[in-house]
Amino acid sequence: MPESPCVACCRLNSEKLCVGCYRHITEIVNWNKRSDAENSAILQKVAQRKKQAEQYNDEQEPTTAITQAEWQAAKTAVR
Repeated sequence: MPESPCVACCRLNSEKLCVGCYRHITEIVNWNKRSDAENSAILQKVAQRKKQAEQYNDEQEPTTAITQAEWQAAKTAVR
């Protein structure tokens, strides 16, 4: 199983992307229940997002912690 990119810095930007691991909230929920192929595809997106974020590093936008409501909505969305 591909290792989670989580760095224990769960803060979401306005697009619901975690600024710590570069996963969308819908990619974070159920990580351990996804197939290796699904997680590998997510990791490819993560690498692209991280590279893009590094290019535009000086454009920091406000972030918020993941709320219980956001977590539940994301879990519902991926079912």
